[in-house]
Formats: sequence, structure tokens, C-alpha cells
Amino acid sequence: MRRPGRSECRCCSKEIVMRIPLSRPDITEREIERIVDVLRSPHLSMGPAVGEFEDAVTAYLGRRRAVAVNSGTSGLFLSLLALGVGEGDEVVTTPFTFIASTTTVIMTGARPVLVDIDPVSLNIDPQRIEAAIGKHTKAVLPVEVFGNPAGFDAIGRIAQRHRLAVVEDSCEALGSTLHGRKAGTFGTASVFGFYPNKQITTGEGGMILTDDDRLADLCVSLRNQGRGAGGDWLAHERLGYNFRLSDINSALGIVQLSRIDEIKARRRQVAGWYQEMLADEDRLIVPREATGCEMNWFVFVVQLAERFGIEQRDRILSEMSRQGIQVSNYFPPVHLQPFIAERYGYRAGDFPVAESVSGRTIALPFHNRLTQDETAIVCGTLKAILDTCL
Repeated sequence: MRRPGRSECRCCSKEIVMRIPLSRPDITEREIERIVDVLRSPHLSMGPAVGEFEDAVTAYLGRRRAVAVNSGTSGLFLSLLALGVGEGDEVVTTPFTFIASTTTVIMTGARPVLVDIDPVSLNIDPQRIEAAIGKHTKAVLPVEVFGNPAGFDAIGRIAQRHRLAVVEDSCEALGSTLHGRKAGTFGTASVFGFYPNKQITTGEGGMILTDDDRLADLCVSLRNQGRGAGGDWLAHERLGYNFRLSDINSALGIVQLSRIDEIKARRRQVAGWYQEMLADEDRLIVPREATGCEMNWFVFVVQLAERFGIEQRDRILSEMSRQGIQVSNYFPPVHLQPFIAERYGYRAGDFPVAESVSGRTIALPFHNRLTQDETAIVCGTLKAILDTCL
């Protein structure tokens, strides 16, 4: 397993120690103390910290119910199941995302129907959604890519018009808003992920949000081996899964969420440094917030200008890594992942906007603790490499 802060050289497979890592969690003594409190208690799982974390998330977002799970992937899967998505159904989603947005649809037995993206927001293009809706469409699963909720109000109106459920993949967007409305409040069900590179972390974990009590109750049962409310430990009402989040993870999440305003301000500061330092670089497309959006940035991803392509991008990634700065390509197109392409017959050219963007992305180091000096090193190194590689 590759260790944090280390990367493999793309040209020679040699492991390189990163002087500036792509991401790192921001853990304080408060988180450690709260976890130790749980470790000293008799409740490591299915105890009071889980409910406390769920209550904190509902209070923050203003939603009725929260269901803690062991990953964002599990949250998406259970949300789809609870909405009745299954064999013979279709779910409209995006090809520019982490693959779980697609695989969770497949896991239900339904078919993902992909729709190309908006070239600016990088989210699913609302203007293309209606053409993909058919008689078997059960839901829309849009993703707030990199923490950007642009277009989600329009997506909601489209889904309402066609009487479709929305499973809002907010796994990258905790703390972002659109016209003052928080990410995670646009969906019939909305899902957050708490992996260590996210805005807040529980180590591993996720959360389902909804205002529908029936949906929430079903997700509670599904995450807990299909047990019913108040039922016997060995009584199971339906097929279920062990997707529970432990009290240890929840304790970490409680403190992390209490720091969300501080975390958001810090991430916005780092994003601002990048925007300022790269403002005069015409070989790059530097991300900016859309009108009405206030992002709690998940990652900071620049693109090479459209006149460049994947070969030049990959050379830049390799050279940045060789110089000890960890970078990545966010995201490879889902439809060109080998097993997805084979299963559904997708080919290069099917979603040209997503493919073009994907071939030019460079995810730069981004986390709460990144300093202004480190940001300057990243930008200076990137500009020097652009001079040699382009």
C-alpha cells in the first residue's frame, strides 16, 4: 500500500517522498480527546456518539433526519435502495466523478444513464438531462464536483417536473452553498462522505440526509443488517448490510463538524492564494466560484488550456511528482473505466466535454494546513514546468 505523502513516479515506478502532499487531515487535540473518551467508555459502536453526530449534522443543514454510515459509497447505495431503485430502472448521472456515483447504481441492479457535463461548473449539464429521461428513469444522481453546487436548483426543478427522486451526491461539498442554500439540502436524499481528504473526516464514514421519515427509517434498517426498530438482535425484517458507523468515528466527526466554519475559512484562504498566484497564467484554467455559489473547496483542480491535451498534462504530473509535489488527475472519465466501457459499450468520444476536461486536469496540493509559502512553491514549480513541457 502506498503511504501518505508518497507517490510513484509515472515513468519508472520508483517511490518518491513528497515534500508537499496532495492532502492531509486536520486533527487537533480536541478530536483526540473526544476519541479517547469513547475508548474509555463501554460504547465503541451503536452507542450515543452516533446519534449525537447525526443530530449535529441535521442541525447544521436544517434537515429532518440523518443516518450515519461507514462511507459515502454506502450512503449512496442505501439511498437508492430505499427509494426503490432496482432491476430494470435507470438513474441519470454524470461521467465526471469518482466512480462510486456510478457503481452504486449498478449495485442496485439499475442502469446508470450518463449525461455530459457543463464545461464551466464541471457538474452534470442541466440542459442535457431531460433528453436522457425515459420511461425507466427512477432518479437523478447529480454530483457537486469538487464542492461546487452550481446548477443544483435547476436540476431539482427538472426532477420535480418529471416526478423523479434526486439522490444528491454531496460527498465533496459539505459547507458549500448556492444562493444561501446549503449543499445537502437539494436532494430527496443527500449523501456526504468523510474520507480523510474531505472537508471534515471521520477516518472512514458517510451520512445520509433526508426529510422523509420513511426513507430514513428504511436506511437505518438497511445499514444494520435489516433489523427492525426496537427488534431483537437476531430478528431481521429484510436483506440488510453492516454499514454502521462506529462511535469512535462519530466522536471524530462531532468535533470536526464543530470546526466547520474555521475549516471552510481556511480552505477558502488557500484557494484564494492559488487564484491570486495563478491569475496571470494563460496556459491554465483556474477555477472560480459561479455567481451565487460559496464553495467549501474539496480540492483545487486547475486545467490546462483547451489547446493542450492529455499527453502534456501527464508529463506535467510526472515532473511535479518528481520534484516532490504530489498532484493527481481528477477525474478519469467513468465511462472509459474498462469494466464500465465493456459492460455498456461506451467509447472515447461519447461524452466529449467530460473527456476533454478530464485529459487536462491537475489537482494541486490542497488542505487546511497548507501554508502560503508552500502554495507559492507549488505555483512557482508548476509555472517552471509549464515552460519546459508546453
